[in-house]
Amino acid sequence: MEPRAAVRIVVALGVLVLAGCTAGSVGVRGEPGAAGVRDPYFPRLGNGGYDVQHYDLALDYDPATGRLDGTAEITARATQDLSAFHLDLHGLTVESATVDGRRAAANRAGDELTVRPRQDIEDGSRFRTVIRYSGFPRPVTDSDDAHEGWLRSPSGALAVGEPSGSMAWFPGSHHPSDKATYDIAVTVPKGVQAVSNGERAGERTVGGRTTHSWHSAEPMASYLAILAVGDLRVTTSRTPSGLPVVTAVDPKAAKASADLLGELPDYVDWCARHFGPYPFASAGAIVVPSERIGYALETQTRPVFPLDQFDGTTLVHELAHQWFGNSVSPESWRDIWLNESFATYAEWMWREDFEDVPVEDSFEAAYEDDENWAFPPAEPPGPDDLFASPVYGRGAMVLHQVREAVGDDAFFRIVRGWAAEHRHGNASTDDFTAYAEERSGKDLSEVWDVWLYGDGRPETP
Repeated sequence: MEPRAAVRIVVALGVLVLAGCTAGSVGVRGEPGAAGVRDPYFPRLGNGGYDVQHYDLALDYDPATGRLDGTAEITARATQDLSAFHLDLHGLTVESATVDGRRAAANRAGDELTVRPRQDIEDGSRFRTVIRYSGFPRPVTDSDDAHEGWLRSPSGALAVGEPSGSMAWFPGSHHPSDKATYDIAVTVPKGVQAVSNGERAGERTVGGRTTHSWHSAEPMASYLAILAVGDLRVTTSRTPSGLPVVTAVDPKAAKASADLLGELPDYVDWCARHFGPYPFASAGAIVVPSERIGYALETQTRPVFPLDQFDGTTLVHELAHQWFGNSVSPESWRDIWLNESFATYAEWMWREDFEDVPVEDSFEAAYEDDENWAFPPAEPPGPDDLFASPVYGRGAMVLHQVREAVGDDAFFRIVRGWAAEHRHGNASTDDFTAYAEERSGKDLSEVWDVWLYGDGRPETP
């Protein structure tokens, strides 16, 4: 992330059967899964007792009324014997729930939906749950007053989710530690476009309504899911290495964004040269008028940009997130600096290559910026500060200090190796510090003590 309708949804979650094993077994005495994973900043996000493996969302949206209808099938694996489990869902009216094709009780308390199946689910079993719900999705206002979730527009909507807005349009386990693959099918009036993550899996028009289907084969944290509905110009090209690039642009932003969008494939290849193979099956971008959203966001495979922030450095920042944040996702929101420091450092590297601004000059400018010293990047004081300057600028300074300590060759081995080692997974700050020392063979405790965790502005080396 750059520093910062009438529709009805039907969600289907049911139970799969593993060879020789059913999701619920007679005699199993389960316990309710936890409501939240006890994240240090968002303790009620995500849920305990199961691991989501796939979301299959079929949504029906009418831009004229703002109502959302749909069916979502969420396939999960129990990590304990479960008598009940939770889903995160903001607003909307739940109509029914089933587990393993059988009716289940569903109760709401704020943003928590508790599902109680007729039969307890056995630890290790796969299961699917079906939730029917409907209503008018609405935005989520973060503690820093930023708006996310479901952002309605005159011609459609834009759904974005960092850190918690994805629960405004589909139920699930909305914490980055619970990644899953996705199929998202969106039905809208003929002539209206619906663009999501991954690769287009089909397009079918029946009775004046078109269903646009998208498939994401690689795991994704729910906050990185994107849905753009409306009058959009959708085009597909390829990078020099053959990677598909899908872009969607609001006509009001098309002319001003055309040149940079044309260069997007080259930007992706530049990132791949520095960070290693691109981690997903497609790339792209979504560009909308500036009044639609107040920030750019690294939504997986298809980052979204307001027109007034669609520039070279912001594009590099959000593309770098495809490696750092999207493929390698934070274990908890405390680890957000790992996303933003790498993306900010990518900006510095890009400026050196294309604007003749040495990385050292970018480091010095960040060092002189008083806002970068409000707190250590690995320890934001609270959720209001997740996207504050130290997470970006001082975080990038940490990486530069590692580079200075180990040398260029070892540093870029660390960068590329880190992206490869944790590809499509999650990692913490402790994982990174240990990896950097192991890969470089150096004791970097002084860098961590002073630059990552230290109070105040240190003396420059």
